[in-house]
Amino acid sequence: MPYTPPAPQVLALGEALLEFNAAGEGDLESVPAFHPGFGGDTSNMVIAARRSGASAGYLTRIGDDAFGRGLLALWRREGVDVTHVIREPEGATGIYFVTRHGEGRHTFTYRRAGSPASRLAPGDVPDDAVAAARLLHVSGITQGIGASACDAAFHAVRVARSAGTLVSYDPNYRPALWPAERARAVMLRTVELADVVLPNLDEGRLLTGEQEPERVLAAFARRGPSVVALKMGADGVLLGERGRVTHLPAHPVVPVDATGAGTPSTGPSPPGCWRGTRRSTRHGTPWWPRRSPPQGPARSAPSRTGTRYWPRYATRPAGPDREPAARRPGRKRPVRRARNPPEPRGTHDSGLAVRRGR
Repeated sequence: MPYTPPAPQVLALGEALLEFNAAGEGDLESVPAFHPGFGGDTSNMVIAARRSGASAGYLTRIGDDAFGRGLLALWRREGVDVTHVIREPEGATGIYFVTRHGEGRHTFTYRRAGSPASRLAPGDVPDDAVAAARLLHVSGITQGIGASACDAAFHAVRVARSAGTLVSYDPNYRPALWPAERARAVMLRTVELADVVLPNLDEGRLLTGEQEPERVLAAFARRGPSVVALKMGADGVLLGERGRVTHLPAHPVVPVDATGAGTPSTGPSPPGCWRGTRRSTRHGTPWWPRRSPPQGPARSAPSRTGTRYWPRYATRPAGPDREPAARRPGRKRPVRRARNPPEPRGTHDSGLAVRRGR
């Protein structure tokens, strides 16, 4: 009998794009060059989840063009299951440009209207794969790029809930995609259907009407999710688990490019629903904004070992252009220099496993 690979533990549904990230700071019309890379919040998530040790698959539509083929090659290199990636022969894969303005601030300019992913439909969702997964991840961007894609996201969520698959949701609000009132209604309904919700503080204030982080967290929790991870940038993450609130501080960094910086929470945290939520969120929380030269959020996605290692023992993170700068306490020899150094044992608590309780 032919070998049938097991279903991915984590599935994400959304849009992946080609990124052009400015080589220097300034407005779009004044930047002399761009670094190409790959982005898209849900694509970043499955790559981060895969690097965090979970098997992961992606559900999307891409064009059968050079950009789409580049994305396929990326996912295959990362070990992401592409069985349910639909290629449109005449489709044009979306692109976006990132310009940076100092202190981690950036501006996005999109060319994605009518992209293949905006035509995702409920019929594109593989119900069997969703039901077999341990977790489904969806994003507000997927819901905002088109009515059909929004329907596909809701269909996938309902299939997941019927099968007992956990649902994680990142609102990732983009005002340019849709009217605020429609976005708020759609996002709040999805929060009610999700088990894990991953908003940032600005989104939380928009959706709940509250201002203080603790009150924002409580407002989300009242809508039913078991876990809410409220991302607060330099102030870290406020994590709510079934009435228990924990503040997880961020590791200090010098911001260079914060594009895709929310990926650590949306990548490592959902697999943590069966490993231990606080442990997994601590894995993602300290992840740093990318350093120069920017090469796409996919390339900088954290791994399970690397990001857990340096917050305690290194003054700067390991990465393709920087190595650990500190010695481990109690050891004479220097830290092994590698992109993803091994995790010291006993660094993190085990956390609590998420179980659907409704």
